[in-house]
Amino acid sequence: MKNFTIGEVSSASGVKIPTIRYYEQSGLIPVPDRTEGNRRLYEQADIRRLIFIRHSRELGFEVDAIRALLQLQDNPDQPCTVADQLARERLIDVQQRIAKLNALQAELQKMLEGCAHGRVDECRVIEVLSNHDECIHHQAL
Repeated sequence: MKNFTIGEVSSASGVKIPTIRYYEQSGLIPVPDRTEGNRRLYEQADIRRLIFIRHSRELGFEVDAIRALLQLQDNPDQPCTVADQLARERLIDVQQRIAKLNALQAELQKMLEGCAHGRVDECRVIEVLSNHDECIHHQAL
């Protein structure tokens, strides 16, 4: 079984070295064996685990959710109800963020469309930013 240095694991997984150390401290990856010179030695399974964590983070899962997903991965005979629930919660969060971003986009478009391109005292952008009650996204929330 080949052992890898932290630099090799970082390159192979796409996870930065300080992040690998953080994941080790937080228990997301097992504490690796060390050489006599105190260098960490990782295995292929650690690389796969780091790729799983990185991908989960890219999808926006929080550390606690990733921890739960890793526990499921480590015990594959369980039903995937928890994994489904975590993914469903993440999807709802993403949908809510998209709705807020769409409202912000509409607000910015409305501000720009209402701009007279004249002086600041006629500027719709300044007017809306000065009075939060004018914001359509504020009214929608």
